[in-house]
Amino acid sequence: MEKTLVLLKPDAIQRNFLGEVISRFERKGLKIIGLKMMRLSDETLEKHYSQHKGKGFFKDLVEFMKDAPVVAIVLEGRGAIQAVRNLCGPTVGREAEAGTIRGDFSMSHQHNIVHASDSLETAKKEIRRFFNDNEVFGYKKQDLSSIYASDELE
Repeated sequence: MEKTLVLLKPDAIQRNFLGEVISRFERKGLKIIGLKMMRLSDETLEKHYSQHKGKGFFKDLVEFMKDAPVVAIVLEGRGAIQAVRNLCGPTVGREAEAGTIRGDFSMSHQHNIVHASDSLETAKKEIRRFFNDNEVFGYKKQDLSSIYASDELE
């Protein structure tokens, strides 16, 4: 099964959307295998957003991400990366369709509730950035046969 990282950003915490957002992932059938609240350091944010370093909005982005804690989540499921990105919707909340997390809760390109890994390679790096091995749990979930057809289970 594929693993992916989600960060519930400070605006999700400030606006009391943690339960709502997490429940959307659970209702989809994704398995939570890691979950923690944390404050992000400048060093972590510089690594995480390295592709934006030097851009005009970088400083504001780092300050926003330090405004309050984030909730980091590792989710697992078949095609988890794309499933999560579909649930989140496009980056700019005001352009996201209703029914997506960003479409329902965001109007901004930066204050957009969630970060979601965009590829398998990125997910692996991001999971290692935010979680130690002993913070990600493998376990048998009892409802898998109700979520997947037998040929989809590993």
